[in-house]
Amino acid sequence: MEENPKWIIREIENFDDKELNNVLSSVMIEYGVPKKGTALSDPELKKMSKAYQNSRSIYYVIIKNNKIFGGAGISQLKYSKENICELQKMYFLKQARGIGMGKKMIETCLHKAKKFGYKKCYIETMYNMESAQKLYLNQGFSYINHPMGNTGHSSCPVWMLKKL
Repeated sequence: MEENPKWIIREIENFDDKELNNVLSSVMIEYGVPKKGTALSDPELKKMSKAYQNSRSIYYVIIKNNKIFGGAGISQLKYSKENICELQKMYFLKQARGIGMGKKMIETCLHKAKKFGYKKCYIETMYNMESAQKLYLNQGFSYINHPMGNTGHSSCPVWMLKKL
């Protein structure tokens, strides 16, 4: 076994669903995310591999030592007629924060979004997720003063957008 195993970003697989649900839910609970009106109440949380099978969507997980430490994905923004994707369900356990994995994950997702032909990328987040907001700003996202589409996340009060 390697002494210093590497972080791996790869596409989600069916067998990741249960562990990923536990990781994403625990991070949202850590940040006090409301149970209603956020990703915490999304039914696809239990079957993430199935939720990203559309032709213009993808979800990635971060792995180290065969353990999932987080993930993020992109998909068409729900109920939007614009050619716009949403960066979705980007949550990492503490061990994967502050080491550059967020930047790598955003780059990976946005690269794929451009390949899929999206022109903009939208994000919703919480006020207290300040490190995430700083990361998004550093990756070229800007604050906007209204939600877009209809994600069902009425409890997310921070909205950001980036032209691709």
